[in-house]
Amino acid sequence: MEQKKTIGITGANGALGKALIRRFKQDGYNIIGFSHKKSNEDSPNDQPNKWIYWKCGEEVSLKKALEEIDILILNHGIYEANIRNQNFEKTIEINSISKLRIIELFEDIVFNQKNLPFAKEIWVNTSEAELFPALSPSYEVSKSLIGQIISFKKNLYSKSERKKLIIRKIVLGPFKSELNPIGIMNANYVAWLICFISKFNIRLIIISINPFTYLFFPLKELYYFCYSLVLKIIQ
Repeated sequence: MEQKKTIGITGANGALGKALIRRFKQDGYNIIGFSHKKSNEDSPNDQPNKWIYWKCGEEVSLKKALEEIDILILNHGIYEANIRNQNFEKTIEINSISKLRIIELFEDIVFNQKNLPFAKEIWVNTSEAELFPALSPSYEVSKSLIGQIISFKKNLYSKSERKKLIIRKIVLGPFKSELNPIGIMNANYVAWLICFISKFNIRLIIISINPFTYLFFPLKELYYFCYSLVLKIIQ
């Protein structure tokens, strides 16, 4: 019998994190949940097989846990709603830099492994705030930054690196959560769609009620693909 892959999910205590845990557990996956806080109120279905507690700035402590993971879903983040108190440094640290540090740790692990039986994966939850207003300048800047980094990374990998590591970008519209209590979409529905679309090996997963998101994001990714080709040619 084929052994199920291990999935690591950051932001596992959030609405989408819990929904993803429930969805993947139904399919029999082994789940490692990463969170900065402990929750004693969750039902067994919301609980991963193992919890890892951490905080931003201490990403290097996650290296051992990352070695166990086949699919890493980067889902943690914050949203500053008060435009008069926009903490750009904190928001960029959590939404962008922290994710980048974890990605680089995971890359180091994967690229130094030999004879991998299958490619490992990173799924990064960005946002349509990469391009569209989210009523929070710091959130928009941080999402634009991590989205741009991901677009460059996946296009600038070498051929051998692409065989070892797949990056999927998840572009989401507003869903209801503690961070966004007025979100329109349901987290369970979003999690189901993410899992369903991923089965078709799609690298750009878009879930939004905004029709322009489905138009502009593929064009944006095409631009970075073409730009990266030019960079490879001239360097």
